[in-house]
Amino acid sequence: MQRIVPPVLQKGDEIRVIAPSRGIKIIGQDARAIATRRFEEMGLKVSYGRHTTDDNWDMFGSSAIDQRVDDLMEAFGDPKVKAVFTIIGGFNSNMLLPFLDYELIKKNPKIFCGFSDITALLNGIYAKTGLVTFSGPHFSSIGMLKGIGYTLENLRKMLFGPRCNEVTPSAEWSDDLWFIDQEKRDFIPNEGYWLIRGGMAEGTVIGGNLGTFNLLQGTPYRPEFKENTIFFAEDCFTSGGDDTVFLRELQSVAQQPDFGNVKALVIGRFQKASGMTREKMEYIIRAIPQLEGLPVLANVDFGHTTPLLTLPIGGKALLQDGRLTVEA
Repeated sequence: MQRIVPPVLQKGDEIRVIAPSRGIKIIGQDARAIATRRFEEMGLKVSYGRHTTDDNWDMFGSSAIDQRVDDLMEAFGDPKVKAVFTIIGGFNSNMLLPFLDYELIKKNPKIFCGFSDITALLNGIYAKTGLVTFSGPHFSSIGMLKGIGYTLENLRKMLFGPRCNEVTPSAEWSDDLWFIDQEKRDFIPNEGYWLIRGGMAEGTVIGGNLGTFNLLQGTPYRPEFKENTIFFAEDCFTSGGDDTVFLRELQSVAQQPDFGNVKALVIGRFQKASGMTREKMEYIIRAIPQLEGLPVLANVDFGHTTPLLTLPIGGKALLQDGRLTVEA
């Protein structure tokens, strides 16, 4: 399938905010206002899907499947909309995959950005259409008052260009509940990337949240690991001891029949409560036979801590002994 790269944004363009997973009610009015102002400062207009409202959600915090599908398809079908941002993640965006109009998406390529549970849609849309999607901040992420500079800088490079980004580690990171208290923040000096195994590899970016990506196994929505794939993986853990979960989830991916085409592994930063350490990560990489000899870079700025890179799913990555370049 031919790869489709969506056009870059121009000042005056409209972005559409939708809730294909959890709804907007979880996001406070202050964060929404900050995010709107930030996009407006970029010269962009912000609009919302018809079903992205405070009162339109079920017992699991989402609207009905058909409503979520309608908002996504209306966003892609509206010629005024040039980019689509998810409001937040959740747990059930994969429910939408059988009901999307992939021909409409293919004929109307535009930026689609989010992370976490949105991994299912990012990879599913790429698999079915060839459209490069973006694993990056949600709309709500842009509502962070402090510590947002790195996220915004890297997002702009993928939204407006040049779309080729030799990334470097952030100076500091955070794993606090910033959306509860925007003033009381806990920033941690960043020790930088963990070069678990050196080497050089170049290929197509596939992946995102590992637990969500694994939901696509055995479905037509999991992108093939074609020759020269670079697999990006992060996971969301909020309690200790979950490093064993990451081990088995990563092993599951490595047992896929086409995993032999994966030439390198890039792993996002873990939350503090996960208990992950460099020593444990090195053990996990050694423990999985299919990873033997692959270059591995870990503790990279994507996942469920902040700040966040914006990574092009279906784009290209070059890994050279700890140096990482991504390009849409």
